[in-house]
Amino acid sequence: MRIGIVGCGLIGQKRAAAAKGHEIPIVCDVNAARAEALARAVGGQATDDWRKLVAQELDLVIVATTHDHLAAITLAAIESGKHVLVEKPAARTAVELAPVVAAATKHKRFVKVGFNHRFHPALLKARAMVERGELGPLMFIRGRYGHGGRVGYEKEWRCVREISGGGELIDQGSHLVDLSRWFLGDLTLEYAACPTYFWKIGVDDNCFLALKGRSGEMAWLHATWTEWKNLFSFEISGRNGKLMIEGLGGSYGVERLAFYKMGPEMGPPETTVWEYPFPDSSWQLEFDEFIGAIQEGRQPLGNIHDAMANLKIVEQAYARPGA
Repeated sequence: MRIGIVGCGLIGQKRAAAAKGHEIPIVCDVNAARAEALARAVGGQATDDWRKLVAQELDLVIVATTHDHLAAITLAAIESGKHVLVEKPAARTAVELAPVVAAATKHKRFVKVGFNHRFHPALLKARAMVERGELGPLMFIRGRYGHGGRVGYEKEWRCVREISGGGELIDQGSHLVDLSRWFLGDLTLEYAACPTYFWKIGVDDNCFLALKGRSGEMAWLHATWTEWKNLFSFEISGRNGKLMIEGLGGSYGVERLAFYKMGPEMGPPETTVWEYPFPDSSWQLEFDEFIGAIQEGRQPLGNIHDAMANLKIVEQAYARPGA
Protein backbone atom coordinates (compact mmCIF):
# COMPACT_ATOMS: atom_id res chain seq x y z
CA MET A 1 0.00 0.00 0.00
CA ARG A 2 0.95 3.64 -0.45
CA ILE A 3 0.83 5.27 2.97
CA GLY A 4 1.07 8.87 4.17
CA ILE A 5 1.83 9.76 7.78
CA VAL A 6 0.66 12.98 9.45
CA GLY A 7 2.58 13.50 12.68
CA CYS A 8 6.23 12.45 12.81
CA GLY A 9 6.75 12.31 16.57
CA LEU A 10 7.30 9.17 18.63
CA ILE A 11 3.98 7.55 17.69
CA GLY A 12 4.30 8.46 14.02
CA GLN A 13 7.74 6.86 14.03
CA LYS A 14 6.34 3.69 15.62
CA ARG A 15 3.65 3.57 12.95
CA ALA A 16 6.22 4.03 10.21
CA ALA A 17 8.28 1.15 11.60
CA ALA A 18 5.19 -1.08 11.64
CA ALA A 19 4.49 -0.20 7.97
CA LYS A 20 7.86 -1.51 6.82
CA GLY A 21 7.43 -3.25 3.48
CA HIS A 22 4.84 -0.73 2.30
CA GLU A 23 5.61 2.46 0.39
CA ILE A 24 5.56 5.72 2.38
CA PRO A 25 6.00 8.42 -0.27
CA ILE A 26 5.14 11.39 1.97
CA VAL A 27 5.10 12.38 5.63
CA CYS A 28 3.95 15.56 7.33
CA ASP A 29 4.69 17.46 10.53
CA VAL A 30 4.55 21.11 11.58
CA ASN A 31 8.09 20.56 12.86
CA ALA A 32 10.09 20.58 9.63
CA ALA A 33 13.16 18.89 11.12
CA ARG A 34 11.06 16.04 12.47
CA ALA A 35 9.31 15.58 9.12
CA GLU A 36 12.60 15.62 7.21
CA ALA A 37 14.12 13.05 9.56
CA LEU A 38 11.26 10.58 9.10
CA ALA A 39 11.13 11.25 5.35
CA ARG A 40 14.79 10.28 5.07
CA ALA A 41 14.19 7.15 7.12
CA VAL A 42 11.31 5.94 4.91
CA GLY A 43 12.58 7.24 1.58
CA GLY A 44 9.77 9.73 1.01
CA GLN A 45 9.27 13.47 0.87
CA ALA A 46 8.40 15.81 3.73
CA THR A 47 5.76 18.54 4.00
CA ASP A 48 4.34 20.73 6.75
CA ASP A 49 0.89 20.87 5.07
CA TRP A 50 -1.36 17.90 5.82
CA ARG A 51 -3.75 18.96 3.05
CA LYS A 52 -0.97 18.42 0.52
CA LEU A 53 -0.44 14.93 1.90
CA VAL A 54 -4.14 14.04 1.83
CA ALA A 55 -4.33 15.14 -1.83
CA GLN A 56 -1.67 12.60 -2.85
CA GLU A 57 -2.43 9.24 -4.48
CA LEU A 58 -2.45 7.14 -1.30
CA ASP A 59 -4.29 4.08 -0.05
CA LEU A 60 -3.97 4.79 3.65
CA VAL A 61 -3.31 7.82 5.86
CA ILE A 62 -1.95 7.47 9.40
CA VAL A 63 -2.89 10.38 11.69
CA ALA A 64 -0.69 10.77 14.77
CA THR A 65 -1.20 14.40 15.80
CA THR A 66 -2.45 16.17 18.90
CA HIS A 67 -6.11 15.50 19.62
CA ASP A 68 -7.39 18.80 18.22
CA HIS A 69 -6.40 17.83 14.66
CA LEU A 70 -7.32 14.14 14.61
CA ALA A 71 -10.92 14.42 13.41
CA ALA A 72 -10.38 17.09 10.75
CA ILE A 73 -7.49 15.27 9.08
CA THR A 74 -9.27 11.91 9.26
CA LEU A 75 -12.41 13.39 7.69
CA ALA A 76 -10.45 14.98 4.83
CA ALA A 77 -8.59 11.74 4.18
CA ILE A 78 -11.81 9.73 4.04
CA GLU A 79 -13.46 12.22 1.70
CA SER A 80 -10.45 11.93 -0.63
CA GLY A 81 -10.88 8.16 -0.76
CA LYS A 82 -8.32 6.94 1.79
CA HIS A 83 -8.58 4.45 4.60
CA VAL A 84 -7.30 5.89 7.90
CA LEU A 85 -5.47 4.71 10.99
CA VAL A 86 -5.99 7.50 13.54
CA GLU A 87 -4.63 7.59 17.06
CA LYS A 88 -7.04 7.35 19.95
CA PRO A 89 -9.26 9.03 21.03
CA ALA A 90 -9.89 9.95 17.32
CA ALA A 91 -11.47 13.28 18.37
CA ARG A 92 -11.98 15.44 21.44
CA THR A 93 -15.75 14.90 21.60
CA ALA A 94 -18.44 12.66 20.16
CA VAL A 95 -19.87 15.64 18.26
CA GLU A 96 -16.49 16.23 16.65
CA LEU A 97 -16.24 12.55 15.69
CA ALA A 98 -19.79 12.18 14.29
CA PRO A 99 -19.01 13.58 10.80
CA VAL A 100 -16.07 11.18 10.56
CA VAL A 101 -18.33 8.20 11.29
CA ALA A 102 -20.85 9.41 8.72
CA ALA A 103 -18.17 9.98 6.07
CA ALA A 104 -16.63 6.54 6.61
CA THR A 105 -20.04 4.96 5.98
CA LYS A 106 -20.83 7.17 2.97
CA HIS A 107 -17.49 6.66 1.24
CA LYS A 108 -17.11 3.02 2.33
CA ARG A 109 -13.70 3.61 3.89
CA PHE A 110 -12.35 1.82 6.94
CA VAL A 111 -11.10 3.75 9.95
CA LYS A 112 -8.92 1.98 12.52
CA VAL A 113 -8.39 3.77 15.84
CA GLY A 114 -5.10 3.33 17.67
CA PHE A 115 -6.21 1.13 20.56
CA ASN A 116 -2.93 -0.76 20.38
CA HIS A 117 -3.29 -2.20 23.88
CA ARG A 118 -5.68 -4.79 22.44
CA PHE A 119 -2.70 -6.14 20.50
CA HIS A 120 -0.30 -6.74 23.37
CA PRO A 121 0.34 -10.50 23.34
CA ALA A 122 -0.86 -10.97 26.93
CA LEU A 123 -4.17 -9.30 26.15
CA LEU A 124 -4.60 -11.20 22.88
CA LYS A 125 -4.06 -14.47 24.74
CA ALA A 126 -6.44 -13.37 27.51
CA ARG A 127 -9.11 -12.58 24.93
CA ALA A 128 -8.69 -16.03 23.31
CA MET A 129 -8.99 -17.74 26.70
CA VAL A 130 -12.15 -15.81 27.52
CA GLU A 131 -13.65 -16.68 24.13
CA ARG A 132 -12.90 -20.37 24.75
CA GLY A 133 -14.83 -20.15 28.03
CA GLU A 134 -11.86 -20.94 30.27
CA LEU A 135 -12.97 -18.38 32.87
CA GLY A 136 -16.64 -19.22 32.65
CA PRO A 137 -19.12 -16.31 32.66
CA LEU A 138 -17.31 -13.05 33.38
CA MET A 139 -18.18 -11.13 36.56
CA PHE A 140 -15.97 -8.06 36.77
CA ILE A 141 -12.82 -6.27 35.65
CA ARG A 142 -10.35 -4.22 37.69
CA GLY A 143 -8.05 -1.98 35.72
CA ARG A 144 -5.27 0.41 36.80
CA TYR A 145 -3.00 2.39 34.51
CA GLY A 146 -0.72 5.26 35.33
CA HIS A 147 2.53 7.14 35.16
CA GLY A 148 4.01 9.97 37.17
CA GLY A 149 4.57 12.63 34.53
CA ARG A 150 7.87 14.46 34.26
CA VAL A 151 9.30 17.89 35.01
CA GLY A 152 7.28 20.44 33.06
CA TYR A 153 4.42 18.02 32.38
CA GLU A 154 1.85 20.67 33.31
CA LYS A 155 3.01 22.73 30.29
CA GLU A 156 2.55 19.94 27.74
CA TRP A 157 -0.36 19.82 25.29
CA ARG A 158 -2.12 16.92 27.05
CA CYS A 159 -2.79 19.26 29.96
CA VAL A 160 -4.52 21.89 27.80
CA ARG A 161 -8.24 21.08 27.49
CA GLU A 162 -8.69 22.99 24.21
CA ILE A 163 -6.08 20.74 22.58
CA SER A 164 -6.59 17.42 24.33
CA GLY A 165 -10.30 17.44 25.13
CA GLY A 166 -9.61 16.49 28.74
CA GLY A 167 -6.94 15.05 30.99
CA GLU A 168 -5.94 11.59 32.14
CA LEU A 169 -9.37 10.09 31.44
CA ILE A 170 -9.23 10.83 27.71
CA ASP A 171 -5.53 9.89 27.68
CA GLN A 172 -4.69 6.58 29.41
CA GLY A 173 -8.24 6.17 30.67
CA SER A 174 -9.44 5.67 27.10
CA HIS A 175 -7.34 2.51 26.86
CA LEU A 176 -8.89 1.08 30.03
CA VAL A 177 -12.40 1.87 28.81
CA ASP A 178 -11.68 0.29 25.43
CA LEU A 179 -10.24 -2.88 26.93
CA SER A 180 -13.22 -3.19 29.28
CA ARG A 181 -15.64 -2.87 26.36
CA TRP A 182 -13.63 -5.44 24.40
CA PHE A 183 -14.10 -8.03 27.13
CA LEU A 184 -17.52 -7.11 28.53
CA GLY A 185 -19.33 -5.57 25.56
CA ASP A 186 -21.35 -2.36 25.72
CA LEU A 187 -21.06 -0.57 29.06
CA THR A 188 -22.92 2.18 30.85
CA LEU A 189 -21.40 4.65 33.28
CA GLU A 190 -22.42 4.07 36.90
CA TYR A 191 -19.91 6.30 38.71
CA ALA A 192 -17.21 8.78 37.79
CA ALA A 193 -14.78 11.05 39.61
CA CYS A 194 -12.14 13.03 37.72
CA PRO A 195 -10.14 15.01 40.30
CA THR A 196 -6.95 17.03 39.93
CA TYR A 197 -4.72 16.10 42.87
CA PHE A 198 -1.18 17.17 42.03
CA TRP A 199 -0.52 18.90 38.71
CA LYS A 200 -1.48 22.58 38.46
CA ILE A 201 -3.59 22.13 35.35
CA GLY A 202 -7.14 22.73 34.19
CA VAL A 203 -7.85 19.05 33.51
CA ASP A 204 -8.02 15.85 35.55
CA ASP A 205 -4.83 14.10 36.59
CA ASN A 206 -6.76 11.10 37.98
CA CYS A 207 -10.01 9.40 37.03
CA PHE A 208 -12.08 6.72 38.73
CA LEU A 209 -14.87 4.96 36.82
CA ALA A 210 -17.41 2.24 37.47
CA LEU A 211 -18.93 0.80 34.30
CA LYS A 212 -21.75 -1.75 34.08
CA GLY A 213 -22.42 -4.38 31.43
CA ARG A 214 -25.79 -5.57 30.11
CA SER A 215 -25.85 -8.58 32.43
CA GLY A 216 -24.55 -6.72 35.47
CA GLU A 217 -20.82 -7.25 34.93
CA MET A 218 -18.74 -4.41 36.35
CA ALA A 219 -15.50 -2.67 35.42
CA TRP A 220 -13.77 -0.61 38.12
CA LEU A 221 -11.07 1.54 36.55
CA HIS A 222 -8.44 4.01 37.75
CA ALA A 223 -6.11 5.96 35.45
CA THR A 224 -3.60 8.38 36.92
CA TRP A 225 -0.82 10.85 36.15
CA THR A 226 0.34 10.55 39.78
CA GLU A 227 1.51 6.91 39.74
CA TRP A 228 5.12 7.56 40.68
CA LYS A 229 6.15 4.07 39.57
CA ASN A 230 4.64 3.38 36.12
CA LEU A 231 1.90 0.76 36.39
CA PHE A 232 -0.39 -1.32 34.19
CA SER A 233 -2.64 -3.90 35.81
CA PHE A 234 -5.77 -5.45 34.28
CA GLU A 235 -7.70 -8.24 35.99
CA ILE A 236 -10.54 -10.22 34.40
CA SER A 237 -12.56 -12.32 36.85
CA GLY A 238 -14.93 -15.11 35.86
CA ARG A 239 -16.84 -17.74 37.81
CA ASN A 240 -14.17 -20.36 37.10
CA GLY A 241 -10.97 -18.35 37.36
CA LYS A 242 -9.13 -15.07 36.92
CA LEU A 243 -6.68 -13.58 34.45
CA MET A 244 -4.24 -10.89 35.50
CA ILE A 245 -2.21 -8.87 33.00
CA GLU A 246 0.62 -6.76 34.39
CA GLY A 247 3.24 -4.60 32.71
CA LEU A 248 3.53 -3.31 29.17
CA GLY A 249 7.30 -3.66 28.95
CA GLY A 250 9.92 -0.99 29.52
CA SER A 251 9.32 1.14 32.60
CA TYR A 252 5.99 -0.60 33.15
CA GLY A 253 7.72 -3.92 33.79
CA VAL A 254 7.78 -7.17 31.83
CA GLU A 255 4.44 -7.94 30.20
CA ARG A 256 2.98 -10.87 32.11
CA LEU A 257 -0.22 -12.91 32.03
CA ALA A 258 -1.26 -15.08 34.98
CA PHE A 259 -4.18 -17.53 34.92
CA TYR A 260 -5.63 -18.51 38.29
CA LYS A 261 -7.87 -21.52 37.69
CA MET A 262 -10.39 -22.46 40.35
CA GLY A 263 -10.23 -26.07 41.52
CA PRO A 264 -13.26 -28.29 42.23
CA GLU A 265 -12.77 -27.77 45.97
CA MET A 266 -11.89 -24.08 45.51
CA GLY A 267 -8.96 -23.18 47.77
CA PRO A 268 -5.59 -22.14 46.25
CA PRO A 269 -5.95 -21.95 42.46
CA GLU A 270 -3.92 -23.72 39.83
CA THR A 271 -1.62 -21.00 38.49
CA THR A 272 -0.06 -20.65 35.05
CA VAL A 273 2.11 -17.68 34.07
CA TRP A 274 3.29 -16.46 30.66
CA GLU A 275 5.81 -13.66 30.12
CA TYR A 276 6.32 -11.55 27.00
CA PRO A 277 9.62 -9.63 27.08
CA PHE A 278 10.36 -6.62 24.90
CA PRO A 279 10.28 -5.56 22.11
CA ASP A 280 6.67 -4.34 22.07
CA SER A 281 4.93 -6.12 19.18
CA SER A 282 1.53 -4.45 19.61
CA TRP A 283 2.17 -1.76 16.98
CA GLN A 284 3.06 -4.31 14.32
CA LEU A 285 0.19 -6.64 15.20
CA GLU A 286 -2.30 -3.76 15.14
CA PHE A 287 -1.08 -2.52 11.76
CA ASP A 288 -1.16 -6.01 10.25
CA GLU A 289 -4.71 -6.52 11.51
CA PHE A 290 -5.82 -3.30 9.84
CA ILE A 291 -4.23 -4.22 6.52
CA GLY A 292 -5.99 -7.58 6.75
CA ALA A 293 -9.31 -5.90 7.46
CA ILE A 294 -8.97 -3.64 4.42
CA GLN A 295 -8.08 -6.58 2.18
CA GLU A 296 -10.95 -8.67 3.53
CA GLY A 297 -13.50 -5.84 3.40
CA ARG A 298 -14.40 -6.01 7.11
CA GLN A 299 -14.38 -3.64 10.05
CA PRO A 300 -11.01 -3.61 11.85
CA LEU A 301 -10.62 -4.55 15.49
CA GLY A 302 -10.87 -1.28 17.43
CA ASN A 303 -12.67 0.84 14.85
CA ILE A 304 -14.33 4.23 14.61
CA HIS A 305 -17.51 2.90 16.24
CA ASP A 306 -15.49 1.71 19.25
CA ALA A 307 -13.97 5.20 19.46
CA MET A 308 -17.43 6.79 19.43
CA ALA A 309 -18.66 4.53 22.26
CA ASN A 310 -15.48 5.30 24.19
CA LEU A 311 -15.85 9.07 23.77
CA LYS A 312 -19.47 8.97 24.91
CA ILE A 313 -18.41 7.32 28.18
CA VAL A 314 -15.60 9.87 28.62
CA GLU A 315 -17.98 12.78 28.04
CA GLN A 316 -20.55 11.38 30.43
CA ALA A 317 -17.87 11.02 33.08
CA TYR A 318 -16.71 14.63 32.62
CA ALA A 319 -20.32 15.81 32.81
CA ARG A 320 -21.04 14.14 36.15
CA PRO A 321 -21.59 16.69 38.96
CA GLY A 322 -18.39 17.03 40.92
CA ALA A 323 -16.45 14.85 38.48
